[in-house]
Amino acid sequence: MSNQQNKINNRLSRPQTIAGAMGGLLKIFGIRASDSDLVARWSEIMGPEISSVANIAAIKKTRENKFNIIIRPTNPALALQLSYMSNEIKDKINKYFGRDAVDKISFRK
Repeated sequence: MSNQQNKINNRLSRPQTIAGAMGGLLKIFGIRASDSDLVARWSEIMGPEISSVANIAAIKKTRENKFNIIIRPTNPALALQLSYMSNEIKDKINKYFGRDAVDKISFRK
């Protein structure tokens, strides 16, 4: 038996955690599983119009497995304009996750 085959057999015989097994599958299928994906791809998700004037300040997960997102504008004067765009921001985030992921969006100056 080759060394490579021996390593595979040893790996398969050991128990795996669910997170370890599912993490690879989620990555293969392209499912967005965490809020860190949102932070890492903020400019890609929001586009240049929003990402150039706002950044994520905090993300809090609710008991219903949704996100409360706090956004900080680059200039405090833009907070009102961004608040008018909150439905658009929420829709873009929900589209990215492929589900109703956002519970509330708030702004911090």
